[in-house]
Amino acid sequence: MALVLAKGTCPGVRYLAFFVAALFLAAVLAGCGLAETGLQHNAARQLQARVLGVSEAAAANDPARAMTSLDALEADLETSARNGDVSEERRRKISTIIAAVRADLTTVIKAKTAEAAAKAAQDTAAVVAAEAEASKAATGAEATAEPKNPAPVIPAPAPVAPEPAPAPVPAPADNGKGNEGKGNEGKGKGKNG
Repeated sequence: MALVLAKGTCPGVRYLAFFVAALFLAAVLAGCGLAETGLQHNAARQLQARVLGVSEAAAANDPARAMTSLDALEADLETSARNGDVSEERRRKISTIIAAVRADLTTVIKAKTAEAAAKAAQDTAAVVAAEAEASKAATGAEATAEPKNPAPVIPAPAPVAPEPAPAPVPAPADNGKGNEGKGNEGKGKGKNG
């Protein structure tokens, strides 16, 4: 009796299935309180208490605790079989049901572990992305901010007004006579005339 659940099945449905499997196991044990059914009354009561532990853990969405309770059930079954309180045929039937419930619990535990690992990886990726974004924002803020040790500002020299150009020197006055009419043409050293 293996409980095959679809991959996308919600956790509540999975645990309900385990709860039903545990109740089935309890029903198998409950119907066997007489010696002729292969199960002594005291052994049946003890095994039913263990099945209840598995059922409660499954109903509480605690597959790890359900697995621990299932281990205890299996150990009690083996002890009862060795003591002669459970027939070999009854032990095999109960063991088959325990194996099916164990396989389903193992599947759920693996799925929960994978789900937790995926969530942890997603959380880690989100943290890394947030840190990268913060670093990028900090780098951008530093680039637009003034430098921490700015270069000293040297004031530009005050504008100097250009010196006025010197006034032109007046030419010597010739009293209106100039060199004209002096008749010096052709005169000069070595000229007669």
